[in-house]
Amino acid sequence: MTDHVAQTAPPTTSGPTPGTGIAERLAEAVRPFIGGDLPVRLQAWDGSLAGPADAPLVVLRSPDALRRLLWHPGELGAAQAYVTGELDVPEQDGWDLGSALTHAFAVGAERGLSGVRLSPRALLDAVRAVAGLGALGRPPAPPASQARIKGRLHSLARDRSSISHHYDLSNEFYSLILEPQMAYSCGYHATPDTPLEEAQRAKLDLVCTKLGLEPGMRMLDVGCGWGSLSLHAAQHFGAQVTGVTISAEQKKLIDARIAERGLEDRVEIRLQDYREVPERDHFDAVGSLEMGEHVGASNYPTYVEVLRRAVRPGGRVLVQQMSRQGAGGGKHPGGGPFIESFIAPDMTMRPVGETVDLIEAGGLEVRDVHAMREHYVLTVGGWMDNFEANLDRLRELVGEEVVRVWRLYLVGGALAFRDGRMGVDQVLAVRPGAPHTLPPVRTW
Repeated sequence: MTDHVAQTAPPTTSGPTPGTGIAERLAEAVRPFIGGDLPVRLQAWDGSLAGPADAPLVVLRSPDALRRLLWHPGELGAAQAYVTGELDVPEQDGWDLGSALTHAFAVGAERGLSGVRLSPRALLDAVRAVAGLGALGRPPAPPASQARIKGRLHSLARDRSSISHHYDLSNEFYSLILEPQMAYSCGYHATPDTPLEEAQRAKLDLVCTKLGLEPGMRMLDVGCGWGSLSLHAAQHFGAQVTGVTISAEQKKLIDARIAERGLEDRVEIRLQDYREVPERDHFDAVGSLEMGEHVGASNYPTYVEVLRRAVRPGGRVLVQQMSRQGAGGGKHPGGGPFIESFIAPDMTMRPVGETVDLIEAGGLEVRDVHAMREHYVLTVGGWMDNFEANLDRLRELVGEEVVRVWRLYLVGGALAFRDGRMGVDQVLAVRPGAPHTLPPVRTW
């Protein structure tokens, strides 16, 4: 993974020598916040430097970066400053954004920064120091790329707005990051060198096999995305597929692919919220890939009920879903201030055990749980390679700020899966009430 931010805005090297300018004054001001000396090489907007020379370089290009951090301390303020370019982490001396974040996480864990509590005197001293640098004032406006979602949480209208914020950047944008099947979920990598397209095809085969699909069987794809599972199930397993999405951009692309492949008699895609699916006891199998994170904590029982009532007794249901450590979701159930503000508003993740409990409480019998966390590191790595290879066109499509949002999203996501802060699992269940056909010994 490489970071190309430095290509567009290289750090300055002229200005006051280390120890005489804004950077050193900042280093002293933030000591109470970071539990000691700077763990990074800091360059301020006057060109001054502070911090160890062998650490990753963090460049503050504007006092607005400090204002954001004062008004939104921690992850959100830092993310806002990064995506606007007011804060940068240029690639140099073997450091890039990913290794710099890894370094910051390690220092934070070593110093126990999550438990730091500042005295009123320390806070006052910090404010005075920042005021002396001319960085006090009204908060800068939120970045244009930050989500502005209104309405009652998880109402139909708000959910459509949340999904539109993330998925309607354009089909071309996603086609430059994903692979030809447009599978926007974790792949299944036989080896670390398995190409992304092959890993996604293997994942789709795995899902269809776990669901026991055979020619003529009816399958419901809940949250069908760009149709990778719907099209694969119809084309390669002979299933009759109904897919539902609330993204108009996604439906447009799937409908075109259905026509191109002559699958009009086997695939129907509806622009429909999962709560509006009317069928009962109708489908032989139901799949839902990384959709359950978006329904919210209070609506998850409704989501499970839709899956349960849609499938016939004895039919199989497969949910592939991301998980995260920590019970109950906490203050940031979607994974943190950055991802909730810029990527996936209103998302909810939980430990996989809690999801299994909810699925069983909803009347489905869980038969298998397949953890795939390490696979997501490889999948995101493939997306990052595509992202960097198509950087110029991506900038033309969405602009530099959204490109920076997505670099931070992809790099941060890969680290979260690598370090076990997030996971992803396939949960296979059956609806009781009739014999199921799951083999007693699974070979997948």
